Amino acid sequence: MKIHMLSTFYPFRGGIAQFNALLYRQLEKKNDVKAFTFTRQYPNFLFPGKTQRVTKEDVADPIPSEQVLDTINPLSYWRTAKKMKQEKPELILTKYWMSFFAPSLGFVLGRQSRFTKRVAILDNVIPHERRFFDHAFNRYFLNRNDGFIAMTEKVKTDLLSYLPNAKCLVIPHPVYNHFGSRMERSHALERLGLASIEDKKILLFFGIIRDYKGLDILLETLAILDESYHLIIAGESYGSFEKYQKQIESLKITDRCHVFQRYVDDHEVPLFFSASDVCMLTYKSATQSGISGIAQHFEIPQIATNVGGLAEGINHDQTGLIVNSISPAEIAESVQYYFDHSRKVFFQSNIKTLNAENGWEEFSEKLISFVNNL
Repeated sequence: MKIHMLSTFYPFRGGIAQFNALLYRQLEKKNDVKAFTFTRQYPNFLFPGKTQRVTKEDVADPIPSEQVLDTINPLSYWRTAKKMKQEKPELILTKYWMSFFAPSLGFVLGRQSRFTKRVAILDNVIPHERRFFDHAFNRYFLNRNDGFIAMTEKVKTDLLSYLPNAKCLVIPHPVYNHFGSRMERSHALERLGLASIEDKKILLFFGIIRDYKGLDILLETLAILDESYHLIIAGESYGSFEKYQKQIESLKITDRCHVFQRYVDDHEVPLFFSASDVCMLTYKSATQSGISGIAQHFEIPQIATNVGGLAEGINHDQTGLIVNSISPAEIAESVQYYFDHSRKVFFQSNIKTLNAENGWEEFSEKLISFVNNL
């Protein structure tokens, strides 16, 4: 099948680019695949992080993408649409996670041949942080697709609230498998400068720090737990970290919080997951989480709040624990249960079995089968 992928690719960095690269590599094994990406993804004033592009410290797959689309330049919409139409792909595959991208992606999709199928992989439909234009932009983009892949039932439900008759297949988020293997805990802690806490119970908060991810709730949880519990915070803050720092100090948990407030390069990812006993997803709202896919790869159990689609990727008390509220007290109870009942080894064994069924090959085969039946 001749496939064009239009989304974030190298030289852009981040979880979306990593997802696209892994899917591209799988699809190209049996298909003619070409990647198209942005000349400008976000204007700098709209991007809250330090850089959008790969740095020399990143270990990124240099997908041979063609940079064509500027999200805020309508002239580039015309050029991209014309170029892709001329090449007559059988499928155009996009990744949709924010309504900001709806005008540019929707315009390109709306000007393709009726013989080209258009499928969007949906991370979110209803965003975590809402803006006045979300509804109109979502409708514009969604109406220019023939089918959709959702990775949780929650996202499918959100899609059907816009398009009740939409053709949508739910395929769980594949396991991220490009970060290498888990290493010895002692070695990982030594590399992180945390050898002194090897005998502690270590919780991990990983990834971009945004309000909806509930770091403030996790800090309150840590304050409830005794001195044997420590927390590693690893990720770049989109917005000021100052409020969290003040909370850490006011809760008097400074000695038990180990903060790596920066973008975590790919080669460092194994360090944080190998050093930790459990990955904490104390989200206030969610659809799914790419962090969950990383935790699964390293066979690190998760404790997650029961919001959005987070719980769909966890078998309660088999591969992780689901907390039915965002109450710090209830989350603390689950954390204590996890350690008091020595659930780590049992959960890891089950995660290993699950991982064998949730790879990129399975994801791509289900996607292509879905496309063939549109």
